[in-house]
Amino acid sequence: MSVTPKTSPERTGPAAEPPTLRRATLGTSDIVFFVVSAAAPLTVMAGVAPLAIVLGGIGAPAGYLIAGITLVIFAVGFTTMSRHVRNGGAFYAYIAQGLGKPAGIGAALLAMVGYNGMEIGVYGLLGSATAETAEALWGVHIPWLPVSLAGLLIIWYGGFRSIEFGAKLLGVLLVAETGILVLLAGGVLIKGGANGLSAASFAPGNVLVPGTAVVLAFAFTAFTGFESTAIYRREARDPGRTIRRATYIAVAFLGLFYAFVVWTVIQAFGNDEVVKAATDDTGGLFFAAITTYVGGWAADLMHILIVTSILASLLAFHNAINRYGLALAEEGVLPKTFARIHRRHRSPYVVGVAQSLLGLTVVLAFALAGADPYTQLLLWVNTPGGIGLMALQLLAAIAVPFYFRRITHTEGVLRTVVAPTVAAVLLAAAIWLVASKIDVFTGASSTVNTILLAIVPVTFVVGLGLARRLRRSRPEVYARFGAEPEPEQPAGSAAVPAQADPAQ
Repeated sequence: MSVTPKTSPERTGPAAEPPTLRRATLGTSDIVFFVVSAAAPLTVMAGVAPLAIVLGGIGAPAGYLIAGITLVIFAVGFTTMSRHVRNGGAFYAYIAQGLGKPAGIGAALLAMVGYNGMEIGVYGLLGSATAETAEALWGVHIPWLPVSLAGLLIIWYGGFRSIEFGAKLLGVLLVAETGILVLLAGGVLIKGGANGLSAASFAPGNVLVPGTAVVLAFAFTAFTGFESTAIYRREARDPGRTIRRATYIAVAFLGLFYAFVVWTVIQAFGNDEVVKAATDDTGGLFFAAITTYVGGWAADLMHILIVTSILASLLAFHNAINRYGLALAEEGVLPKTFARIHRRHRSPYVVGVAQSLLGLTVVLAFALAGADPYTQLLLWVNTPGGIGLMALQLLAAIAVPFYFRRITHTEGVLRTVVAPTVAAVLLAAAIWLVASKIDVFTGASSTVNTILLAIVPVTFVVGLGLARRLRRSRPEVYARFGAEPEPEQPAGSAAVPAQADPAQ
C-alpha cells in the first residue's frame, strides 16, 4: 500500500498518492484505552455486577478472576499469532490462515455482525441511562430516542477524526470512570467495610455454588472487545510488541479490577447482608455504597460518568468496526468505496458513515416498533453480538495450532499448541454457559431467545456460502482473501506464511 508523502499530506490532484492510516501512531497505553473502554468497566460494575451478586452470592468476584484467567490463556496463542500474521483483518485473517478461506470469510461476516451488534444495542442503553440520570439528578424527564440519535452523531464525529483524537478522548473518559470506582473502593477499605474486611468471597465453599455458572456467563461478556488490540496493528508503534503488551495488560487489568471492585462492594454491605441489599435494589447498589462511604456528591458524579462510560464504549466499538470494514473493503469483499481514507484525519470515514447509518436504521426501527431501549434494543441486539465475538475467539483459538503446523517458526509448543487448545476448551464451555443462561441476559420468551441464539451459527453458515460464491464468481478476490500485505519493514520475521488454502 502506498504511503502519503510527509511533506504534503494535504495535496490533491492526479499526482497525489492515496492517503493511508497513520503508521506508528498508537502506543501500548493508547490501544489499552481503546480496548478497556469498549468493555465499559463502570457500566459493567454498576449495571451488571449487582445481579451477579444476587445470583452467585459473595463468591461473585471469583467468577471475574476465572474468566480473566481463561482469556489470558487465550491471549497466549492469539498474541503469538499476531507476531506472524500482519493482515489488518485480525480475527478473520487468523482464522483464514489457520482454518482456510471459507472459515475466514464466515468469521469476517460474523465479526461484522458481532461488533455491530455490540455497538448498536448500546445506543439503547445510552438513551435509557441518560434519561435515568436526568431524572435522578434534576427531576427532568427526557425521551430516550433524541439522546440515542445525538449519540450516533457524536460517535460518528469521533470516528471521523484522527485516531490520536480518539485515543486521547478515550484516555480521559476511561480515567474518569475507573477513578470513581477506585474512589468507592478506597472509601470502603479506609472505613473497613460494614463488618471488617473478609476474604470469604474467594473461599471454595462460596465459589463452588450453583449460581457461579451464571456469574461466569456474566463475567465472560464483561471482557467483550479485549481482542480488538490486533485491529490497530497498522497504526501501532512496534506492532509486534505493542499488540502483545496491550492485550495482556487489558485482560489482566479487567480481570483484577472487576474482581477487586465487586469484592469491595460486598465488603461495603457485609457478607451476610449484601445479597439482600442487591436483591432489594439491584440498580442502586453501587450508588448506595458510594453514598455511604464517600458521599452523595460522588453518587451524583457516578450517574454522570456512567453516561460518559457508555459513550466511550460506543466510540471504541465504532473505531473497531471501521477498521474491520476497511480491511474487508481492501480485500474486495465489501465495495471499494469503503476503503477510502480521509486525507487529513487518516480515518476510514466512508465505512464510518455506513456504520452510523446502519445504527440509525436499527435504532429508528426499534423506536417505531415501540420497543424498550434497554430490555429490547440493548439486550436483544447485544446478546447475539456478544456470543458472536466469543465464537470468534473460539475459532481463533482452534486456528492457532493449525497455522503453526503449516509454517516454519521458532515458537514453543506451549504457545502454539497447549495454550490454544486449553483456551478452546474453556471458551467452548463459556459459550455453552452463556447460551444456557440466555434467558437471564434477555428476559425474553423462548422463541425470541431461540432466534437470538440462531443468529450466530446462521451468520457463519451464510459466510461459508458467500465464500463458495466468491470462489466461483470472483476467484481473484477469493485467492487473496486473508493474505499478508507487503512487508512493513525489512525481512527478518521467523514466519514463512503458507500459500496453500487448507480447505482446498
